[in-house]
Amino acid sequence: MRVEVVRSARRHKTVQAREVGGVLRVSIPAGMTVADEERWVAEMVRRMERRVASHTIDLAARADVLAQRYRLPRPVAIRWVHNQECRWGSCTPSDGTIRISSRLVGEPAWVLDYVIVHELAHLSAPHHDRRFWALVGRYPRAERARGYLMARGLDPDRDAADHPDHPEQPDHPEQPDPPDQPDPADQVG
Repeated sequence: MRVEVVRSARRHKTVQAREVGGVLRVSIPAGMTVADEERWVAEMVRRMERRVASHTIDLAARADVLAQRYRLPRPVAIRWVHNQECRWGSCTPSDGTIRISSRLVGEPAWVLDYVIVHELAHLSAPHHDRRFWALVGRYPRAERARGYLMARGLDPDRDAADHPDHPEQPDHPEQPDPPDQPDPADQVG
């Protein structure tokens, strides 16, 4: 992809990229250093490539198959988002919409499927409670995918892991999980 860098005196902090006639035009502040320019151009090229690649994956069809296979509700809408840098996916249970970060485009299909199942589960169970984790646990590679995402540097449930209903957290630190609660380490994935 050909890249054109436009320095703007009116631009002070933000960097923007858009495709114009087959050329990626990256607008940067006029005072940006050459090192920062190189870093931002590489980042914007990466984001644009991710955006283009996301068009090859049909999220709606994938979500329908997963919802049927794991007995989860179907979303009203599911789409890629390109500005979600801190989460792999998000869900609005009240309107049935799911957003999946385009950062997942280059990840293995079973990891993308885990994130979709995770968000589909939120349609029935909005909070990371035992009911939610039981729904997510229907996906056989759930624990493996969570580990993969953690190893990639971002735990998809980093806030949930501290929640007392998270399956890896006992209700009381000095007591084990109750016998009816399966141990995630025993799950085949």
